[in-house]
Amino acid sequence: MGKLTFYSSFLITTLLLSHSNLHAEIKSETIKYEVGGQPFQGTLSYDDSIKGKRPGVLVVHEWWGHNAYANKRAEMLAKLGYTAFALDMYGTGKVADHPEDAKKFMEATLADMKVAEARFNAALKLLQQQSTVEAGKIAAIGYCFGGGLVLHMAKVNPDLAGVVSYHGALGIAANTQPVSKPVKTKIMVFNGADDPFITQEQIAAFKQDMKSIGADYEFIDYPGVKHGFTNPEADAFAKRFNMPLAYNEKADKDSWEKTQMFFKKIFK
Repeated sequence: MGKLTFYSSFLITTLLLSHSNLHAEIKSETIKYEVGGQPFQGTLSYDDSIKGKRPGVLVVHEWWGHNAYANKRAEMLAKLGYTAFALDMYGTGKVADHPEDAKKFMEATLADMKVAEARFNAALKLLQQQSTVEAGKIAAIGYCFGGGLVLHMAKVNPDLAGVVSYHGALGIAANTQPVSKPVKTKIMVFNGADDPFITQEQIAAFKQDMKSIGADYEFIDYPGVKHGFTNPEADAFAKRFNMPLAYNEKADKDSWEKTQMFFKKIFK
């Protein structure tokens, strides 16, 4: 009887834990929307076991387009208790598997910053309208192309509580005029010191720009770290296309930990 009682208790406990884990499973939903008559498709992720509203975070993809990596980051944010939306800046189906296509998609998007802003803001509004989101507490994170874009949006959209850029293209926001000074949006930048796409001149210009607009920002430079350091697929891309990319686990984990602290601060 003792063994049977123990087994029954163990089985009940296991079933309860399994039920609890199932209940807390992260929900990810594909959301289709339109901007300027063009179709777009993003992914919304959240923890349905959390009751009530919570802060929302937009995830802006690398130059490859809205892909599995962007969705993964949205799921990671959902596990932290946020509602995250991995948006689409290029349009439905425009996901590159070659640098030449990625460059074309990115350049076409950045050719008219008003169009780029409209696409970002449409996703922002969509996120704010979700029943799980506290509309007044929104942040954005971005990688590569996306990192540069969120830096641009920090200057022109005061509705953003904060933005985080990972190996972002600093040049995208270089000439952006802020809607007001000082800029209210708090800014965090993670950069690889050995990233050949980001020059020392660009970094100096960025810091001077932040100072001139009165931005509350932090710039973290990781010694010996290359472009794409947060993406585990960076090494495969580097080998396949002979590009100066490299994943760096230490920098990836450190930047993510600092991002979590940043969000706790801005979402108080």
